Amino acid sequence: MRLKNSFFILLTVITFSSCDKKRVFDEYKTVGSAWHKDSIITFDLPILDSTKRYNLFINLRDNNNYQYNNLFLIVSIEKPNGYTKVDTLEYQMASPDGTILGEGFTDIKESKLFYKEKVRFRGKYKVSIKQAVRETGKVPGVELLEGITDVGLRIEKIE
Repeated sequence: MRLKNSFFILLTVITFSSCDKKRVFDEYKTVGSAWHKDSIITFDLPILDSTKRYNLFINLRDNNNYQYNNLFLIVSIEKPNGYTKVDTLEYQMASPDGTILGEGFTDIKESKLFYKEKVRFRGKYKVSIKQAVRETGKVPGVELLEGITDVGLRIEKIE
């Protein structure tokens, strides 16, 4: 009986660990109860195989306190030579009826948002993410963006 239980546990561990073969980097950073407009989330990437290409995703955890339909992010990727590429991105965060999009069974949802595809890394890179949400008709950004609790970056190898 003990051997049977050990086999079941081993099979479960192998099953769950093999489900994510594409992942080469996956890290979250918390922003607390609200994401301040001047808070920049930075990820120092490991040195990756320069012969392979990768897809990049921004992962977010949010809850029902998020009161906007869209999310605007300013994302920069700094190359080893100091050159920085900056993108302003927009993501839909809620359905037309106001329901927060994403995966999850509780009020906390997780969203995997596409950022870049087929990227080749040569050396050490840094990715920085800043929120740039604005209320309709207003120029200043939302100072404290409630509802976003964690910001992450995920890199997957292309097979």
